[in-house]
Amino acid sequence: MRKIIIFSICFAIAGAAAIAQGFAQEDPVAARQKLMKSFGAALKPIPDMLKGAAPFDLAVVQKALATIVDGTKELPNLYPEPPKPGEKSRALPKIWEEKARFVGTYEKLGKDAAAALPLITDEASLKANFGKVAGNCKTCHDEFRKPE
Repeated sequence: MRKIIIFSICFAIAGAAAIAQGFAQEDPVAARQKLMKSFGAALKPIPDMLKGAAPFDLAVVQKALATIVDGTKELPNLYPEPPKPGEKSRALPKIWEEKARFVGTYEKLGKDAAAALPLITDEASLKANFGKVAGNCKTCHDEFRKPE
């Protein structure tokens, strides 16, 4: 019985290590694209709220901002090196040429999203505070991403 328990524990540890290693070895381009798509999905309803075309939904706004806050902690690590030739990526070489500035854009986005969380409570406060968060997205996309 003792051997079975020891074997089971070793098997569980090995399995957990293999799973963790699989996540660590995920293609950084695919991982960052997946994370950016999660940003897009979370933010999708907000423009309609800003225009008054959809009712304000605090839970949706908070989820979107939390998605950004969490994602910006991971994103800088998903740019370890420039894309290889033929790799599908819109990342500009400027990212690696100005890495500290680039990482700073994610840090600012995360801080601005975190600061907006307690400030946004209704449609008026969304309109007053969301632009600062969205401006970070525009800056990064304009300066560090190839156009489609």
